[in-house]
Amino acid sequence: MPRIPRTAILCIALLASVPVLASDTWRPLFNGQDVEGWQHVGPGGFEIENGLLKTAGGMGLLWYTREKFGNVVLRVVYKVTHPEDNSGVFIRIAEPPPDPWYAVHHGYEVQILERPPEGLPDDPYHKTGAIYSLSKAETTAAKPPGEWNTLEITLDGPSTVVTLNGVEVNHYREGQPVPPRQRPYEPERGPRPDSGYIGLQNHHVGAEVYFKEVSVRPLEK
Repeated sequence: MPRIPRTAILCIALLASVPVLASDTWRPLFNGQDVEGWQHVGPGGFEIENGLLKTAGGMGLLWYTREKFGNVVLRVVYKVTHPEDNSGVFIRIAEPPPDPWYAVHHGYEVQILERPPEGLPDDPYHKTGAIYSLSKAETTAAKPPGEWNTLEITLDGPSTVVTLNGVEVNHYREGQPVPPRQRPYEPERGPRPDSGYIGLQNHHVGAEVYFKEVSVRPLEK
């Protein structure tokens, strides 16, 4: 049997010690062709345009039907067309939602909205990266309209960490103090499950939000 050179042995050992990158474990939930595995409830809908999901009218919810998610990182790559375009990523939805308001009151919405229209609140509890009206976005990290944003939401037991374009903008833990509910369209206060369904919001006629990736990977412990 021929002798393996020492340099080759060292190279093999080094390769074996390199950790698997998280990007290697991402599992896509949107296939770029249709909404297989998803279901829409409420007004409006989502259109497939050049391999992208595009919001159309609303307020509705496109939710992933095949499983609940907990102890994972959810990655959503999106772009808006105008600063007033409104959408959101729902997490921890307790049960299959019969309508979009079930997700509002029995899940959490990670907000997508840079500049609200006149009459809507303009504060860090209602802007991109906030857990809508419950936990504020600590900073602004969104890119301008027309540019892609990478939103990563870590579901770690009762904790939710929101990262936008590589910047941590929100860290919420179940049970921490939250502001009182001020408007009927804001979510009812109360606990959400560690594991739940996820969804994407189409908010109103005229809003054009595009999604090119919705992926998930197990949480690395």
